[in-house]
Amino acid sequence: MSASREKKNRQELAGSGWSDPRTAREAQQRKEQKRSSILYGAIAAVFVVVAVITLVWKSNIIQKTATAAVIDGEKYTAADVTFFYQNVYRGFINENYYALALGYMGLDPQAPLAGQTMTEADAAIVGAAAGDSWEDYFVGQALEQMAAVQAALADAKANNFVYPDSVQAQYEAQMASLQASAQASGISLTQYLRSSLGGTMTEKIYGEHLLHLLQYSAYEQAYKDGLTYTDEELEAAYKEKQNTYDKADYEYVLVNGTAATTTDADGNTVDPTEEEEEAAKAAAKEIADEIYAAYQEGKDLKTLADDYDNANYTNVEAGTYASSTLMDWVFDGARTSGEDAVLENDSSYYVVVFHNRTRDEYNTVAVRHILATVDESGLDEESETYESELQARKDAAKAKAEELLAKWQSGEATEDAFAALANAESQDGGSNTTGGLYSQFPQGQMVPEFNDWCFDAARKPGDTGIVYGESANYKGYHVMYFVGQDLPYWKVQVSTTLKDAAAAEWSEQFTKDHAIDQGSGIKYVG
Repeated sequence: MSASREKKNRQELAGSGWSDPRTAREAQQRKEQKRSSILYGAIAAVFVVVAVITLVWKSNIIQKTATAAVIDGEKYTAADVTFFYQNVYRGFINENYYALALGYMGLDPQAPLAGQTMTEADAAIVGAAAGDSWEDYFVGQALEQMAAVQAALADAKANNFVYPDSVQAQYEAQMASLQASAQASGISLTQYLRSSLGGTMTEKIYGEHLLHLLQYSAYEQAYKDGLTYTDEELEAAYKEKQNTYDKADYEYVLVNGTAATTTDADGNTVDPTEEEEEAAKAAAKEIADEIYAAYQEGKDLKTLADDYDNANYTNVEAGTYASSTLMDWVFDGARTSGEDAVLENDSSYYVVVFHNRTRDEYNTVAVRHILATVDESGLDEESETYESELQARKDAAKAKAEELLAKWQSGEATEDAFAALANAESQDGGSNTTGGLYSQFPQGQMVPEFNDWCFDAARKPGDTGIVYGESANYKGYHVMYFVGQDLPYWKVQVSTTLKDAAAAEWSEQFTKDHAIDQGSGIKYVG
């Protein structure tokens, strides 16, 4: 595909509300540069060992003991820095997965980072200098993250902050998960860690820094949880960025006016001439005007689009905003229901009809749950007995869920008792340290069965039940306890935005004025 053709395709997509991953990622990266986003979670995930691990059993005395960095007088080894390096690097890959896959960033995760330099576009996204190596960038980010964590934990200590019990529970759960994976691979945990993080890593170093990250996250969360906003403050913040929170219903026809490319005698792609481009655009304008006139006479927009090969109809319900020719018109505050127009967008045209604009007024909910997962280990999907064996395990998980509900019902049967049971029995790692609680979650966030139970119009505080759910990550039964309705969703969105901004400002105090020096051991980081 030619460069000019690719540009036109991007423009067409952008106009219809599609967001170029590169543009979206640039905005996200600039936002992330302004805050200390410490706990990515990637480093704490269980490593997947696909094949036989080649272990490096060198003494690594120099690598283990050489000082890699000194931060405000505190010395760190290569293993210390490597932990944070991997946290930053893996978090970056996860955050930018689609941009990397589509080639919108120059980083190649499969090639050595030291030999890859940043393009000007990449440097602008991450806030670095063009020509810097990606290796140096991630080392620098790791050291900055280490400094921020060190400063934040010192601040927590000075303020006599007491970490919630969930921190230790999360730490133990993650280390136990790693230990189980190591045992399944037939090796020790240190061997397992070294296979993924290099020969200098140890269980002690890994565990120490994992705990520090969890503590930092808890300290930040405690700050955010302490923030409150009045209805007046939320309404004012909503109006400042109304397009961010509103949804719109509209329909449109996109008439493509891009001139077709041709192929020469040698099979090479030939871009259209300027005259051909102008003619194609003029033809698109003529079709758009015809469709618009016919629509105003009462004809159906979708039916009209079907009469033209280069016209595509789209109906959007509860669409969100992303800056483009189409969206800017739809989300203009002056729009009225039924208003229509023909809009030019580069080489194409839109025939658009606006219907409605709203914000999410429905109440979010709070619920506690206990998950009993279906054990699928050892099952062969190709086996003739797979379905019957899977059903037997589903039945076992259901029986476990029923047993847990009965156990709760036979006791105090209070919300606190349910929370304690969730912490002891739930297999949901995302909530089994917080009493199984999910609060302020909106419609459509959970699997359908979970979602439908929570948002049943007849649901009352204290209701319990059992629902089955499954996704790409699990199959299992949820023992449910309905806590009650929570804030309207738009208020949740606005307060979350305000809290994130406040937390970013709060965290900046831990990123400033550090003395960071690299030592000889820095070359062993990676």
